[in-house]
Amino acid sequence: MTRRSTRLRSLATGLLLALSSIGAQAGGEGPPPTIAIIIDDMGNNITQGRRLIEMDQPLTLAFLPYRRHTRALAKSAHANRKEIMLHAPMANTRRLSLGPGGLEAGMGEHGITGTLRRALKAIPHVKGVNNHMGSLLTQQLAPMRWIMSELDRYPLYFVDSRTIASSVAADAARDRRIPHLSRDVFLDHKTTTEYVDAQFQKLIATARRNGTAIAIGHPHKVTVDYLEKHLPELDQQGIAVATVSSLWAMRHDNRRMFVEGEKQAVAPALAKKDE
Repeated sequence: MTRRSTRLRSLATGLLLALSSIGAQAGGEGPPPTIAIIIDDMGNNITQGRRLIEMDQPLTLAFLPYRRHTRALAKSAHANRKEIMLHAPMANTRRLSLGPGGLEAGMGEHGITGTLRRALKAIPHVKGVNNHMGSLLTQQLAPMRWIMSELDRYPLYFVDSRTIASSVAADAARDRRIPHLSRDVFLDHKTTTEYVDAQFQKLIATARRNGTAIAIGHPHKVTVDYLEKHLPELDQQGIAVATVSSLWAMRHDNRRMFVEGEKQAVAPALAKKDE
């Protein structure tokens, strides 16, 4: 080998090592701060529901069971790459009406699991569950264990909406080894642009601090208007948007939630609401 060829080979090797080092550094940076946005109470408002479905970002939409537009919107949302959840009505401390599919502690184990099973079958393409209201039921360990026992049959995750600080829902999910997460921020407890913006900035700050964060909002016009305007700006801010299941994977070293075939699928059905 000539002196010139040896020198060229050495330069090439050095270049490859430099490129490898750059790639390793880039890879070491990790993913950008990432948020997941769940929109609750889907199924009633078809106008705002359609606007949310048409957004480019991978939102997660939580549908109330047996509402007028639930099935049609859920199917459309799935076709538009949105993730679908059951927004399960649960007993609250204010004794507000739950509507069809509601879960009350007094129903007992059979009543709760049967009602939940029928509600799941009424939501096309369901991937997870979170609680609608639930400030009473989510404090009670036995009913939450019954719920998690039913969810354990299917490839479903659970999100604790944390409508009360003393919720034991996440504990019950953990005990049953249900993939679970908890809400970080409510976007629209007050339906003003100023409030939604303040909460959205809190969401971004949480994601920057912790790596990921989960918000819950509702199909209010003010919320949809805000998201429609500001979600497209997140790329420039270095913030990513993911579905809940993708965010869960990020928090668990990109591990899959379920091994294929280990759980039974939720069989869709034209389930009738509970009287």
